[in-house]
Amino acid sequence: MQLNLRVKIPLSRPEVWQGLNDPELLQACLPGCESFDRVGDNLFDVVLLAKVGPVKARFKGQVSLTEVVAPASYRMNGAGKGGVAGFAKGEAEIKLVAVEQDSTVMTCAVTATVGGKLAQVGSRLIFGAARKMATEFFGRFARLVTGDDAREVELETLEAST
Repeated sequence: MQLNLRVKIPLSRPEVWQGLNDPELLQACLPGCESFDRVGDNLFDVVLLAKVGPVKARFKGQVSLTEVVAPASYRMNGAGKGGVAGFAKGEAEIKLVAVEQDSTVMTCAVTATVGGKLAQVGSRLIFGAARKMATEFFGRFARLVTGDDAREVELETLEAST
């Protein structure tokens, strides 16, 4: 599954970058995230409760940040196991571009794969759940990082495929 998204955030690039590197903020933005704990430089232990169709599982895994170019971009890699539900792994390339004064466009290219029982529910259900999770993440991120919980978020899907 691949998904490319873009959102404009009314903050400077360094302010958005700071949010993207705050484990508490990332946990609050990620639907179903129970913990997002730093265990090393650019390495986090994550526990996430996810539901895809009839399959519900608690995934435990790690997320690492690589190819870090502060405050412009990084690559986020993650993998987790959900017991009998199977596994999920993915990668997100996140880029920040300063536009206008005090505004930043954040783009994200996500690639994800699943296996085990989770893969048996069908690619449409998996894609729909992943798209919903990404949309919720970016909407929450934009609202929380700006401190404006009522903010309307303009999230643009650039490209999506299963």
